[in-house]
Amino acid sequence: MADFNQFGASDEENAEIKKLTLEVEADTDNFESWEKLIHACEAQEGGLNRNSSPQALATLRAVYDRFLLKFPLLFGYWKKYADLEFNISGPESAEMIYERGCASITNCVDLWTSYCSFKMETTHTPHLVRELFERAATCVGLDFLAHPFWDTYIEYEERQEAQDKIFAILQRVIHIPMHQYARYFERFRQLAHSRPITELVPADTLARFQSEVEAEAAPYGVVRTELEVERDIRAKIDTKFYEIFQKTQDEVTKRWTYESEIKRPYFHVTELDNSQLVNWRKYLDFEEGEGDYARVTFLYERCLVTCALYDEFWLRYARWMSAQPGKEEEVRHIYMRAATIFVPISRPGIRLQFAYFEESRGRTGVARDIHEAILMQLPDSVETIVSWANLERRQNGLDAAIQVYKAQIDSPQVDIFTKAVLVTRWAFLLWKIKGSVDEARTVFLKNVQWYADSRHFWEKWLEFELEQPTNAEVESQHAERVKHIFDELLAKSRISSQAKKELFLVYLTYLQERGGADAMKQFLSVDREIYGPASLAVLDKQPLARENGVPRAPLDDATRAKAESRYHAYYEYFTEPEPNAQGNAPFQ
Repeated sequence: MADFNQFGASDEENAEIKKLTLEVEADTDNFESWEKLIHACEAQEGGLNRNSSPQALATLRAVYDRFLLKFPLLFGYWKKYADLEFNISGPESAEMIYERGCASITNCVDLWTSYCSFKMETTHTPHLVRELFERAATCVGLDFLAHPFWDTYIEYEERQEAQDKIFAILQRVIHIPMHQYARYFERFRQLAHSRPITELVPADTLARFQSEVEAEAAPYGVVRTELEVERDIRAKIDTKFYEIFQKTQDEVTKRWTYESEIKRPYFHVTELDNSQLVNWRKYLDFEEGEGDYARVTFLYERCLVTCALYDEFWLRYARWMSAQPGKEEEVRHIYMRAATIFVPISRPGIRLQFAYFEESRGRTGVARDIHEAILMQLPDSVETIVSWANLERRQNGLDAAIQVYKAQIDSPQVDIFTKAVLVTRWAFLLWKIKGSVDEARTVFLKNVQWYADSRHFWEKWLEFELEQPTNAEVESQHAERVKHIFDELLAKSRISSQAKKELFLVYLTYLQERGGADAMKQFLSVDREIYGPASLAVLDKQPLARENGVPRAPLDDATRAKAESRYHAYYEYFTEPEPNAQGNAPFQ
């Protein structure tokens, strides 16, 4: 970006642009801050034009480039940027912006239509204009609301007085279920009356119709003129066209149920209403059921403009595409778009799914790089670290997985409560993968002094001991180990009394179901001391845990919340959506 202290507008304007730039950099997701910055850059020197200083123009371009890199689906800003470049630098610069915009939002009817209109006015070489129209038709021609584009295409051919090309366009359009399908059919039908019959249908179909007409006249022994034969053939062709019309009409009617419910067909940074997500789900279900690959992919691309910030639809698209034969690169492209542009890294689930996809294709190095990239931004992402360790275990063995955990536990960037979770995962690897109960137990015993304030640590230690097989001969030893955990919990942990009470419920259940002859004495003692009245309870009367002989201060509210938080895998958040949910749907 330009140096605001030396170049561009007045000192006052430069100061405002600097201030707004800092606001944007502090929160790049704040759309309003971006808008203010763009407006301030556009207002430099009383409004930019081709005579403005190069520094002011460079500042404006830099802001637009950064903004559209962040929000590439905002087609109105691509058009605005192209218009600015046209006014400042001419058609070549504007065309470059249109190309970038159409590459960023390939299925935008409005942007492609604007680009084609621009090309019509600035290029006088028909084949170049037609090439652009054909590119656009591939990208947006199937859109239910593509009529502005097709109207523009037809308008261009009218200017060229190319009736044959207009007819060819209409021949394509009458098969497409579109909002304004009927008027295209009417025009097509009118033009068909003036076109040679050889243009109307394929040669084999024309020969069949001719044979039928001759066969129908043969019983009467009437010699028919060429004009009469052509009239009857045209009647059959017209009937065939009407069948196409009826089929298109049926397809439009089926889709209108969903199309009429789409209230926001464009991208915006604000949340969508729940009913909109429900409608998109149903619409995708319908198109997938119809089984037309081109239409399904086109609808997914439309959906992912409106719903670009919802992980659910990216995951759905990738899953559907992966079920299509020979579409590995298409699946990879879906994941890359979601991970690098639209889904924030604070929700790493789609990136982890991307890593699993790459691993499944033998690209272990790429999968590892994805995990490392997430942790550069989210060093405390437990599920990412666990996922990485499991990747190493699958590909390189147990020791490689443990090494991942050790490296993260030793890292100064990783939070103490994250480390507590990783220690339990390390212990479980030793227990369940290596089969060494003693080594796993040693991990818990050695680390309790460091992670006593983690509820997760206590839960997993309990789970570990309670799942060890026992019999009548060793049950007493097992009971001592379980009791030791709760003695340590009371002596060393600063988690809340409520959290401790919930953990002690596990102990009471253990005493009931697995305790010996004297277990009820211990049961009643715990019941009295943990759940009894304040005069008897010991939870809030225990001396604070000490560190180097000095009592440790109680946990503050924020730290306690982290100490007692649960750690879920990303796929646990993707539950069956509530079909009757009201209000806005949060991004997730």
